Amino acid sequence: MDNQFNRRDFLKLAGLLPISLSTPRLSRLLDTPSWIQEKPKNVIVVVFDAFSAHNISLYGYGRMTTPNIERLSKRAIVYHNHFAGGNFTTPGTASLLTGVLPWTHRAFVPNSEVAEPFASRNIFGAFQNHYRIAYTHNGWAYTLLRQFHKEIDELIAREKLLVGSFDTAIQKLFKNDDDIASVSWARNMRVNEDGFAYSLFLSHLYEDLQEKKIENFKALFPRGLPTTGSDNGFLVEQAVDYIADRLTSISQPFVGYFHFLPPHYPYRTSQEFYNTFNGDSFKPVEKPIDIFARRVSKNLLKKRKEYDEFILYCDKEFGRLYSYLESSGLLENTWLVLTSDHGEMFERGISGHSTDALYQPVVRIPLVIFEPSREVGMDVHTVTSAVDVLPTLTHLTGERMPDWTEGIILPPFASTDQIPDRNVYLLRANNNDQYAPVTMASTMLIRENYKLHYYFGYPEVSADGLVRLFDIESDPEEMVDLSQSKTGVASELLNELKAKLTEVNKPYR
Repeated sequence: MDNQFNRRDFLKLAGLLPISLSTPRLSRLLDTPSWIQEKPKNVIVVVFDAFSAHNISLYGYGRMTTPNIERLSKRAIVYHNHFAGGNFTTPGTASLLTGVLPWTHRAFVPNSEVAEPFASRNIFGAFQNHYRIAYTHNGWAYTLLRQFHKEIDELIAREKLLVGSFDTAIQKLFKNDDDIASVSWARNMRVNEDGFAYSLFLSHLYEDLQEKKIENFKALFPRGLPTTGSDNGFLVEQAVDYIADRLTSISQPFVGYFHFLPPHYPYRTSQEFYNTFNGDSFKPVEKPIDIFARRVSKNLLKKRKEYDEFILYCDKEFGRLYSYLESSGLLENTWLVLTSDHGEMFERGISGHSTDALYQPVVRIPLVIFEPSREVGMDVHTVTSAVDVLPTLTHLTGERMPDWTEGIILPPFASTDQIPDRNVYLLRANNNDQYAPVTMASTMLIRENYKLHYYFGYPEVSADGLVRLFDIESDPEEMVDLSQSKTGVASELLNELKAKLTEVNKPYR
């Protein structure tokens, strides 16, 4: 029988005890191992969902949407050309967590899981020597976290940080079938937009009970409580308070992944920021209706305004979380990362991110890294990808570099001369079978200042596909398609992209 007590066993046990009890007593029991004396660094990754760099004032947006993040970033490393792995939650989150692109982790379809090998090949599996804790409001991101649960020491139940709802009883009773159970529950208990439910008596009783639970919050959120659409709502304040308190209680070193839903739709900001941008002078660039605007969205200016006001709510809560971490002393020994899983669009007839288009607002996302003890900010303009975050964090904390990742160590931690001609890719293939060649997809390749769009397999495009080429340095709004005037560049990049697709498709043919 193996009676050895290793570092991971210690972390799990320590995480179950009050910090005042666990650290001194267990340290004495183990004769204070050297890894405690050396204070290995913690890691915190904060994700705001659907957080587009295009709408962030830190990156030059015309509305002041992120005053707190701008203030704090003066002591951080700010990445100005950072891109998601996908343009909606499942592929984007999976790429961030696994360090590989969608054509490798294979989480194409909404609310799907990654290919089996990546159930352990992820940020949690890479940090075996840390206490691993995670939370998300987002149900699709939660699907991924549940798949990774064997590598997570503490997965906070999603419903724990939602406003109290009677729906949580169903989620607890049917943990393995909560999608089907929730649909059945909703049909019987929730009144639909036509005023009907399967159960006439219970549904109205349920509505009365739910209304009483959220009554006290209504005045704080004029457009309604933030919600995923299938829950009773949530407060980011509650989640921030709970997580901040928990981080001062668990053992160190730890790695935490915290994925908040805002500013994702529905855009329901707090009273403090409600109508902040009413009547301002901001006017976005007018752009033509895109081929992928299948149902042309109306009121894009109104939706953009509400989204921008929701960003202010996120900005405030990030500021509060930062202040708590700073006052508690955790930031002195913690790498803090702020990023997103994808962006959001309010142009070309498209609202949100449920689109096959890959324009900058829906794929370019923030990345801000707060380094322990850094007092002077730095701006990085090199093109970077979500898959770079995992290998960078393992490098910075002295963990073994994952041998599966497709990312690189980010500058300035690796010199930029290592990546002069690097290609950055993105893939959307939400109609593709998980273990089949990619036959219908939106793809992107960026090299230096050129960005190539390549769409194929869609009924809207020809058999040869649709190619667009933009110089995103001189034309950040992507107004001038260069695919016909710079045919040499377009052909070179397209050939490289097609060669990559052939390579990733080969195992599935």
